Amino acid sequence: MSVEEKLAKSLTAESTELIPYLPYLLQDLWELGSSPEDILDMITRHVRVTDRTRVLDLACGKGAVSVKLAAGLGCRVKGIDIIPEFIDFAVQKSQEYGVAELCEFATGDITQLVRTEKGYDIVILGAVGDVLGNAEETVTLLKGTVKKGGYIIIDDAYGRDESDPKYLTREQWFAVFDKAGVRLIDEKFIGNDELTSINDEQQKFIRQRANELKERLPEKAHLFDSYIRSQQAECDELENEISGVTMLLQVIGHTIEGCHSMKRHQ
Repeated sequence: MSVEEKLAKSLTAESTELIPYLPYLLQDLWELGSSPEDILDMITRHVRVTDRTRVLDLACGKGAVSVKLAAGLGCRVKGIDIIPEFIDFAVQKSQEYGVAELCEFATGDITQLVRTEKGYDIVILGAVGDVLGNAEETVTLLKGTVKKGGYIIIDDAYGRDESDPKYLTREQWFAVFDKAGVRLIDEKFIGNDELTSINDEQQKFIRQRANELKERLPEKAHLFDSYIRSQQAECDELENEISGVTMLLQVIGHTIEGCHSMKRHQ
């Protein structure tokens, strides 16, 4: 699968032909996947952060998580995304929040850069599915970017049973963690009411921008209609068939700062 195909898949676009229009379609949204608040809360409760802490935010989108972590924790964050317009927006937001000196943003292919970025304290992969491979390949690659005892944050989903091989059950994820040499420290589930509210708001903006593009480019209307349908299908899946979850993992081999038990939050 090409980089463009992986990008399209991660953003629920059914065709790479849609990629040039994604910045327009998503222009009203800053948070494109993971909840910055949830990630900030997890890190605050479980990780000792100083001004020397280094965070890598892969597929950072428009930098909402990166900027809010830098602002809330005073740590250094590097965000990487393949869409230049998203990176430009992230830089603008870091300046707006007064954390430009703590944030570095770069346009790049995370499927390659995940193999060369090293020595971080925390790495984040937010809501991009299997761009880096299957679950075991993803965790192994992320593990390679952090120091021994470092932390990995993955925003993904648990399948409710084994009927859909696309989504691992919680038990299957635990088997992956054991094999990869990491342990689950915390997990945060998004409630259905909150999820429905977020999805409805985002879909409203996306539909509005899609309709504007359809007026300007009627010959490509099928592209934009397809994107709206695929976005809605993903929303329905999250609300009814799988459980969206943000997982905080630690590479085995270090005492957990401040907390020695895994807590669950629903």
